[in-house]
Amino acid sequence: MELVRKNIHMDRIKGQAATQITLEDDVNISDSKPDVSKLIYDRGCVALDEIKVTEDHVTVKGKLKFAVMYLSDGDNTVPSSMEGTIPFEEQIYMEGVQSGDSVKVKWDLEDLTIGLINSRKLSVQALIALKLLSEMMYDEETAVDLYHEEPVEYRKKPLNIVQMTVKKRDIFRIKQELELPQNYPNIFQIIWEGIDVDNVEFRTAEGKLSVQGDLHAFFLYEGEGEENPIRSFEATVPFSGMVDCSGCGEGMIEDIEYSIGHIEVEIRPDFDGEQRIFGVEVVLDLDIDLYEETRLDILSGVYGVVKEVEAVSKPAQFRGLLGRPSGKTKVSNRMKLQETDTHMLQLLHSEAQARIDNKELVENGIHIKGVLNVQTLYLSSDGRIPYGFVKGVFPFNYVLEVPNVNETCTYKVRPDIEQMAVAMIDSDELDVKAVISFSGIVFERKSEDIVTDVAVSELDMDKLNELPSIVIYVAKEGDSLWDVGKKYYVPISQIKETNEMTSEEIKAGDKLLIVKGISK
Repeated sequence: MELVRKNIHMDRIKGQAATQITLEDDVNISDSKPDVSKLIYDRGCVALDEIKVTEDHVTVKGKLKFAVMYLSDGDNTVPSSMEGTIPFEEQIYMEGVQSGDSVKVKWDLEDLTIGLINSRKLSVQALIALKLLSEMMYDEETAVDLYHEEPVEYRKKPLNIVQMTVKKRDIFRIKQELELPQNYPNIFQIIWEGIDVDNVEFRTAEGKLSVQGDLHAFFLYEGEGEENPIRSFEATVPFSGMVDCSGCGEGMIEDIEYSIGHIEVEIRPDFDGEQRIFGVEVVLDLDIDLYEETRLDILSGVYGVVKEVEAVSKPAQFRGLLGRPSGKTKVSNRMKLQETDTHMLQLLHSEAQARIDNKELVENGIHIKGVLNVQTLYLSSDGRIPYGFVKGVFPFNYVLEVPNVNETCTYKVRPDIEQMAVAMIDSDELDVKAVISFSGIVFERKSEDIVTDVAVSELDMDKLNELPSIVIYVAKEGDSLWDVGKKYYVPISQIKETNEMTSEEIKAGDKLLIVKGISK
């Protein structure tokens, strides 16, 4: 007698940790750059260089990358920009991890403040949140059938689970050429650039992963000509492509996280040889987890009719897909200039990031709290200080509906800015409207007893002879033919034949004729 086994490939969380890093540094203006008189605009991101795992600890090395646009003293109203980095190294306690474990690290730049110390020095302060997750892969060996020669009865039960099919990291390259409209001057030099992606969607296919989304690009540039006009150019273009993915299949459940790993912009000539094209290349870093929903009929019990046969079981944990919830919420608020800011004449560019600060399970849902950070660059009415910017932080909260979610579930929720509009109310105030969408994946934990072995021994004939040779059995509530056959060491097929039954269904009060097949 031999069990037929199947390996269920799964992942589970081994450890989690979170921390905040505060960075402060004074940064000198590069010698090749002019003096600073007023800061106009800034941006920042985090690049992770190394993740080193030791026993109960993870060391994260990386750097804050920032850029700032500014004006100089004098009559020069052409903005300048500079970039810089601040390195960091942080050791984080993470119970249970060991050298060789794989740890994912996600970052959020919760605050970036760049101030002016003097005309050649900037003060940079940042608050970075790091979230660490260690997952381990394992196989749960599950009995799904039984090879046997001697008479034996066994039964199965259905088990609907998800199993891991692909776990990998990869990249996806976006390459676009953005050509200026005819009425725009040729490009002399780029002063400022803002590149982002959103509405990114993934679809699984045989051996490949389809990627599509939107690329947003903003440029403030100095044009060619005697007057060197300053112009802004903004464009949104769709992108799509494929990533090779061995083991991927159509209809699989994808759980894919992406981040911008690298951006490169260059000025390119058009067909006439004029500098009118922005060449943009963006590299997306992908964390790919693919799952497949599987229905298994696993062995749940066994009994013998000529020998004592007992199933040896143990409890096991599986994952089931509870849902792929999604939802939207609106954010509407206003941003007002400070008294020291110059008045607005025209809006040039707005950008925003949605950040989730807290997730909490509630009845049939996940309560999400976070903030929308908005930053707007505008053309000023003051010719001496032609540019300015304003920032706003707007809270949001939303309950993402997930029926039957509970504390044993594991889940992820990702925010995305589906729409955003920033409009001038007057020269000192802006109206901000945005739609934030949420997409999630929720797994439920399933506990099942699985058969690990079968114990076979000779029948206890004394026990067998205590049973009547023939009996009328009156079924009780909850009885099944399995229970009756196991009690009397009789095959289910024999009970059905004796009682001229066409199915195995019985109900309380049914009378069954049981004829014992073996005696001393």
